[in-house]
Amino acid sequence: MHVSVNGVRLFFDVEGAKLVPDGPVMREKPVLLMLHGGPGADHSIYRPAYSALADIAQIVYLDHRGNGRSEDGPREGWNLAQWGDDVSTFCDALGIANPIVLGASFGGMVALAYATRHAAHPSKLIVISTEARGGSYPDRRVELFERFGGPEVGALARRRFLEFHGHPDQASRDAWRRLAMPLYFRKPRDPDMARRAVNRPEVLQLFTGPGGESHTFNMFPELHRIQCPTLVMGGEDDPMHPIESQADIAAALPPQLVQFERFANCGHAVVPDAPERAMALLREFILRR
Repeated sequence: MHVSVNGVRLFFDVEGAKLVPDGPVMREKPVLLMLHGGPGADHSIYRPAYSALADIAQIVYLDHRGNGRSEDGPREGWNLAQWGDDVSTFCDALGIANPIVLGASFGGMVALAYATRHAAHPSKLIVISTEARGGSYPDRRVELFERFGGPEVGALARRRFLEFHGHPDQASRDAWRRLAMPLYFRKPRDPDMARRAVNRPEVLQLFTGPGGESHTFNMFPELHRIQCPTLVMGGEDDPMHPIESQADIAAALPPQLVQFERFANCGHAVVPDAPERAMALLREFILRR
């Protein structure tokens, strides 16, 4: 399905009903809006794992502009401010009020941009394995990639995070995909997950390449604007967004609103490495009054 949002047609999909029969009434479930990572991927990376939450929430999956099955729009709109504004306008277009918004990795950056620019809009926020300032902890990233992948991967990480602030060429991007990306997680991922995704390398290259916004953005001055309960989750063995980045986000939020959960022996996005604990925490947070 598509809907027009801020001049582009965005693709979305829905899992589960909003209203379910419950004795003499129709019980309303909250909306869980999923913001995928990347950029350059699509919402399919969340499926089927997050389908386990469809009994307690109506799950809405969104492909960001320039990603997945959504339209590109002008490249000038491929930035966190626009992606964050798209979330608010998308919800308004569909009549989604007070969503619970979940974003992992790049999706977490979009979630933070949305929540700081539209603070009264979400009812709850969940950010997983992300950062609020581009290029955080580069030495720590190099250390972790070298620990898990050896000197060759350590050299790739050093080039990406310390020397070029991005991939200098296609050969470097290919080597990263082949050698470094499998190290994001402590458990092997289903290879069909990558095959199912609609990949858009042009937006990834613009965002993460030398001079791209992934190296320059800083949302810390705005994090105090977040007004809703926020769950921050991170893996202690995540080489891409080290746990220190999650700790910094949690420390910058109003303490009465934040719940910070660290996952030992877990890498990126947490759910692939610790599905039972992660899903239990998500369920508890979603259902909390």
